[in-house]
Amino acid sequence: MTVPIGISQIFPCSYLASQQEQLLVIQQSVTPQLYERLMALGFRRSGQSIYQPRCPQCSACQPIRINSQQFTPSSRQKRNARKGSHLSWQIKHTPCDDHYSRYEKYIRLRHADGAMFPPSLEQYQDFLICNWLEQLYIELYDGDKLIGVAVTDCTMNSLSAVYSYFDPDYEALSPGNLLILKQLAIAKQLAKDYVYLGYQIDANRKMCYKRQFRPYEILTTQGWVTSAEI
Repeated sequence: MTVPIGISQIFPCSYLASQQEQLLVIQQSVTPQLYERLMALGFRRSGQSIYQPRCPQCSACQPIRINSQQFTPSSRQKRNARKGSHLSWQIKHTPCDDHYSRYEKYIRLRHADGAMFPPSLEQYQDFLICNWLEQLYIELYDGDKLIGVAVTDCTMNSLSAVYSYFDPDYEALSPGNLLILKQLAIAKQLAKDYVYLGYQIDANRKMCYKRQFRPYEILTTQGWVTSAEI
């Protein structure tokens, strides 16, 4: 099957200040089945669009995924889970008003220096919501208070972590890690092979948490390589 691909203009990179970014963008409507194949080739979703970085002078973005059936939490991750054992979970298939209020606070307090600031409802919807794909909104609660959400794409054999956000007041509980652990647990329960975590960027310290979930796989020019081989 041939898939038409376009290429974007060059623009400043939102992850590495010294670099310029350029994207390959799929130029046809995409099904969940095709999307899963494209994820295995290093593509990613933003809104209704499927893209892959193809930057003129940089290859720092490395697609990373976790084998959910082989994943074993580290001692630190187990301690993190115990620390948050009083929290509860719900899973929804559509967004609600509380989701945006948590997102707005998260971006405003955690990423005021980034490309997603200032947040807006239109930006949130354009970035995260997709009408041709099953989505899970994995919610983390402290009592009846929503404190975190993991927006997650669901395909036949994989989950894809689109974006997670949380109330910064709960940062001491490491809710970002808890949300990934929950995605991995759900993937295992649903017999999904992988959880895709997007792109690992070693030069950006905010992105390095992804390597803490092992065994991970990185997509290289030789194909997917496991953490044991790196």
